[in-house]
Amino acid sequence: MSMVLNTGVYPPLLETRRLVLEHAGHIVITRAQDGEIVKACRTHQFDVVVIGQSAPPPVKRRIFRLVRMHCQSAKILELTSPDSGKSLEDADSWLEIHPMQPTALQERVASLASEGR
Repeated sequence: MSMVLNTGVYPPLLETRRLVLEHAGHIVITRAQDGEIVKACRTHQFDVVVIGQSAPPPVKRRIFRLVRMHCQSAKILELTSPDSGKSLEDADSWLEIHPMQPTALQERVASLASEGR
């Protein structure tokens, strides 16, 4: 079980991701706004921060900078869609989301959390 910060811009995907990760046994906190992300980082020690696939690249980079500054020990997982590439070259891991691979997210989060920073 790991502590996961779930971020992004599209509320239905944030909720779906939260449910998927909680079902896999992770503790998940979802935050979308910059101030909420910073506050969550100051309050909790996250193992993994997931940055959602629907966020535009400038938003992903802003979230990335906030997380690196305030959640320094967390691994950052950038989710991408099949029609977009990586936006965060310095992320710890990337995962292209495919509807036909429902367990890929849980597996990648568990793997990152077990590696340590």
